[in-house]
Amino acid sequence: MEIRIVSVGKIKEKYLSAGIAEYAKRLSRYCKLTFCQVPDEKTPDKASETLNQQIKDTEGERLLKHIREQDYVIALAIDGQMADSVELSQKIERLGVSGVSSIAFVIGGSLGLSDKVLKRADYKLSFSKMTFPHQLMQMILLEQIYRSYRIINHEPYHK
Repeated sequence: MEIRIVSVGKIKEKYLSAGIAEYAKRLSRYCKLTFCQVPDEKTPDKASETLNQQIKDTEGERLLKHIREQDYVIALAIDGQMADSVELSQKIERLGVSGVSSIAFVIGGSLGLSDKVLKRADYKLSFSKMTFPHQLMQMILLEQIYRSYRIINHEPYHK
């Protein structure tokens, strides 16, 4: 299985880069992991709703260029389906058994994902009703994917 992380913005904080690298290393025994980061748009303070929509659309177009036809797309969205770790592992396992060879997890920028990206998504996943920085979300996502593979392989994991 190929797991693709398609996200807006670069990871700037060293502690997040180190955490992401650690989970990428751990995941290497379970799947092929690839990253695609697209540039984020500068969002001025007190931007109008129209400008915010334009920013989301621009970032969305950049994301869509890196989503392949064969990808099963899981968009991270506040209004998506909430799942616990076991449910996420079951989802990943079912996709693999059903012949899906590539899952693309899509993380939007500070304003979220555009409507076009959400329409392309096969599944919308929510980690919480809270908002997290998109850079931190990448590390949280990788930890949960790693935990999923530990569950799938009946290996111990921290509860």
